[in-house]
Amino acid sequence: MEPIDKLQNEIVQIKSSFQNMLKDAKNREGLQKLRSTFLSKKGEVGRLYQQLKDLSSEEKKDAGKNIQQLESFIEEFIKKEENNLENLEKEEILKNEWMDVTLPSDLFNKRPIFDGHLSPISIFNNKIQDIFLSLGFTIADGPQVENEYFNFTALNIPETHPARDMQDTFWMTNGLLLRTHTSCIQARMIQKLKPPFRLIAPGRVFRNEATDASHENTFYQIEGFMVDKNISVANLIYFMKLLLSEIFEKEVTIRLRPGYFPFVEPGFELDIQCLICHGKGCPVCKQVGWVELVPCGLVHPEVLKEGGVNPDVYSGFAFGLGLNRLAMMKLAIDDIRWFESGDLRFANQF
Repeated sequence: MEPIDKLQNEIVQIKSSFQNMLKDAKNREGLQKLRSTFLSKKGEVGRLYQQLKDLSSEEKKDAGKNIQQLESFIEEFIKKEENNLENLEKEEILKNEWMDVTLPSDLFNKRPIFDGHLSPISIFNNKIQDIFLSLGFTIADGPQVENEYFNFTALNIPETHPARDMQDTFWMTNGLLLRTHTSCIQARMIQKLKPPFRLIAPGRVFRNEATDASHENTFYQIEGFMVDKNISVANLIYFMKLLLSEIFEKEVTIRLRPGYFPFVEPGFELDIQCLICHGKGCPVCKQVGWVELVPCGLVHPEVLKEGGVNPDVYSGFAFGLGLNRLAMMKLAIDDIRWFESGDLRFANQF
């Protein structure tokens, strides 16, 4: 018998043998034995591959294809049986350990029932996301443990740039860091997407700095950015006014003053008149009557270039909204440290 005919007969026999043995594989051990017998390096399928060396080039092509089909056939059936076993095991666990989680908790621990609730940060985060989703924005996300490139370099803050000293950073021993702003998500998305696009990126950020009534080492931001043709400061002001009027459900007094941020040019500080003291001065506003709320500006051309976007064709705006300070203004909270305090007397008010 020719080698090619012998090999083709073995393929048929091995397939038949597998189907017969599969009927008796009723547990994981049996399926593992099947996998070892047929798919291991020295298994039946491996032995078939070794025989290809005795065939001509044309015969190798056809025989190799048949062996691959057999290998896929065996792998598919073994995986199918493994999934079936896993589902049966889950059903057995649910059958033996099931409890009605919809029943009141006091039936199990004899304690009073307390309804859970969202934190002020989550409430405002959800509300702002709803506002921007209605305006056609998409929600983006990124890692809290970030690398130096996306947190600084891609945002026009090279290693020797003095702006790095503006943000006291938590550095890790492996060279990574805890992100100091959600602007690093902007850097990632500009490199990932093609304009035009409009996104918001909510998340927790970290600063290695002393805390007081208006500063915390762990807080929340929402980064917003839009890249398209002919974007100007007018677009930025429009969206900021619309956002604040929706959040506070009334007209609020704001001011826009020049500010320096390496990743925008021009850059602005959008301040809101303190709603705790109504502009008279208090610890939250440091006695000046205004609270810095939204650093913003037009996306710096170098940031667009770094992301592969032509700044001669496209422009954009970006802003970083502090959720903690926003909640403080809306709910008249006089100290930012309450949010991370874990004090239930504070949390249960909301």
